[in-house]
Amino acid sequence: MELSGDTSCIAAARRLAAEFLTWAGTEQQVAVSAHALGLTQLVVSELVTNARRHAPGPALMELRIADSTVEVTVQDSVPVRPTIHASDPQRIGRHGLEIVAAVVEDFYVELAPTGKRVTAHIALTDTPPRPRS
Repeated sequence: MELSGDTSCIAAARRLAAEFLTWAGTEQQVAVSAHALGLTQLVVSELVTNARRHAPGPALMELRIADSTVEVTVQDSVPVRPTIHASDPQRIGRHGLEIVAAVVEDFYVELAPTGKRVTAHIALTDTPPRPRS
């Protein structure tokens, strides 16, 4: 999905994620829990918001099923690694990546000369999370 320059793309990305997981469940018989659907929409919101807020120009979102996870990748035009701030209950805002890192199975950033790809893997079922490497 190409992400437009305004904030309406955040809601559109959340809808696409829900539609994708619903399709995967009904058409591809992939087990997808309601919890996984909600977490995926949360992660999509955070990653797309960051791309729109901090990176001018084009951004893209990709969704795919990878093993027992949904893989969410957001690509933007700024080749700078995003910062996950240390936990601080007094800080207002800037908790997005902190939240994402806490709820996903895996999270990584790939830098390129033309920007970056931020990828998160969310478990499709409510099984206990695997240890992170």
